[in-house]
Amino acid sequence: MSHGIPRGSGVQPATAEDRQKELQKIKDYKGLVESVHLRIQERQYTIDTLDLTTKLLRWNPEFYTIWNHRRLIMRHILSAGSGEDGQGFKTSHDASVNIISDELSFLLPLMRKYPKCYWIWNYRLWLLEQSTHYLPAVAGRQLWQQELALASKMLSLDSRNFHGWGYRRTVVNALESPELQSDGSASTLTEQEFDYTTKMINTNLSNFSAWHTRSKLIPKVLTKKQADKVARRKFLDEELELIQRALWAGSEDQSLWFYHQNLMSTFDPKYAADSMAPDLSGEERLEYVTQEIGRIQEMLDGAEDCKWIYQSLISLSILYKCLSGKWPVGQSVIGHWVDELAKLDPLRANRWADLRRDLGAP
Repeated sequence: MSHGIPRGSGVQPATAEDRQKELQKIKDYKGLVESVHLRIQERQYTIDTLDLTTKLLRWNPEFYTIWNHRRLIMRHILSAGSGEDGQGFKTSHDASVNIISDELSFLLPLMRKYPKCYWIWNYRLWLLEQSTHYLPAVAGRQLWQQELALASKMLSLDSRNFHGWGYRRTVVNALESPELQSDGSASTLTEQEFDYTTKMINTNLSNFSAWHTRSKLIPKVLTKKQADKVARRKFLDEELELIQRALWAGSEDQSLWFYHQNLMSTFDPKYAADSMAPDLSGEERLEYVTQEIGRIQEMLDGAEDCKWIYQSLISLSILYKCLSGKWPVGQSVIGHWVDELAKLDPLRANRWADLRRDLGAP
């Protein structure tokens, strides 16, 4: 029995017929590989060769050399169809759109079947980059916009997939590039993407990638809005309220505390210049830190076994002392927090012992 399921009798021995079929598959595969290699050596960058690589990649998408062969063929086909003699210019670009679209469609079943095969994703991005190079801006942008919709679909199925978030950022960067604007100017999807992180966070608070992306977008959002000191402070207050609601709902979630820590850097003089509110006075920073210490202390009631609360209280107390020259609470209280942290996180006991000594806690 394994997990309550009876074990089977094991793998049945292969029959002579099964072995013969397997040997034939191996022979066919090796013959296909040799045929593709030979055609590439002879520079037969044709549709027939492309079809052979299609068959081979459906068989084995991890064969990265064949993806490189396919790039050579596609580059040859696209280059041949992008002549600039003025004859059939529209037709050649329409053909290129169809070729690239067909390639993107060819990849979709492979992506579904082998979602973690990086060669497929690398080739797909390369293909989209070719659309930027060979197609008019309007046509290329349309393909990239379709890719953004695909990224949204992927993240709706697996909202915390950091590869998916990274892929989405790559697509957004391409859509914002001057090469994909009909007038050659830069475009921005900053606010749209910021709203997207809000949507994904509201769907699932425990989404490290969404919080991370949000932290990177905030400076861009404020710059785009040309936010003054008042607007920046209002924005900061809204983010603090958002993370506080999230922390009350999931105080054990590490991703929430990382975002909270990022917001707290706004009040640290070492990082203030690059923060969302660089013009806060020392008194205003101290006021915010005091407020956060009070809020997080309230969380301890009923959550005494959450190590993240103690870590945050200690970090904020150190920041408070940096700003004011004194501790926000008695050192014995801070020592108690460190002791509780050591109990909850025994694997780092030496680290917490060093911290206790450095803080001079009794």
